[in-house]
Parts: sequence; C-alpha cells; structure tokens
Amino acid sequence: MSDRLSVAHQMRAFDSKNRQFYDNLNQEERRKFSVFLMMKYGANVDSNRDLQEWYLRVHNERVNTNFFDIGRHPKLQWLLCTTVSPDMGSQKHYWLSTKKKETDNRSKKFLELLHPELNEQEISLLDAMTDRDQLREYAQKLGWDDRRIEREL
Repeated sequence: MSDRLSVAHQMRAFDSKNRQFYDNLNQEERRKFSVFLMMKYGANVDSNRDLQEWYLRVHNERVNTNFFDIGRHPKLQWLLCTTVSPDMGSQKHYWLSTKKKETDNRSKKFLELLHPELNEQEISLLDAMTDRDQLREYAQKLGWDDRRIEREL
C-alpha cells in the first residue's frame, strides 16, 4: 500500500484541511482510496470532551448527511471531510465499530454492486449501518422498479 494511503497519513491530511490530497493521488491510489474509511475514522478523536463533541457533531452535520447520495463523487466527499477539523493540529483518530447485526446476503450483494471499490469488511460495515428501507430508497433512485427491488433486495 502506498504511504499516502496509510490511515495516519490520510488523517493528517484530514486534520490539516489538505484540499489537494485527493487531486495528488495517482489513478491507482484513487481506486484504492476509501472516503468511507475517512468518514469512520474522522468522527472520533482521542482528546478532550469539547473536541470530541466538535468532531462528532460537525462530522454528522457536514459529512454524514447525504454522504451516499454523492457516492460517485469521491473528491467532493473528501472536500466535505476536510471541513470537519477545527484546524487545531493533528488529532489521534480511532475506529469506532458498530454493533453487529444479522444481515442477509442480498443486501450485501446490492451494496457490492453499488460500491465495487469497497472490500468485504467495508461492505459488511456499510451493510450494518444501512437498513432495508434505505436500500430500497436508493434502488428507487437508481430507477429500479418494485419487482426488481423485491427480487434483488
């Protein structure tokens, strides 16, 4: 993996509001880059309570809102991520895992179809965060008819 794609390097770019970070990635790095991972790491910092609340609140307001609606625009997603930091230097970010829930394979297959760039762990995480109604709504936005939605979801 490229050094530029290490989580530590990406989070430094995130905290320093490096808006050119995505532009500076080569094609191969862009294919491997996951803004979704930045979204997961970016909301959680190991710091004082005020800064933790800031990152979580601002992240929810600016990044989480309609994040998947702009899924075909990773640069725009990255730019949204760069607005979160209060520009107080690099922070120690950590992954906050979600509770596991039972899922069926059809929802994972749908997510794999939509996001071929994500690995199995990322698909599982996305599946755990998304309910059936959200998937149905997304399929409708893609132009799927009710019969196809019932058959494939």
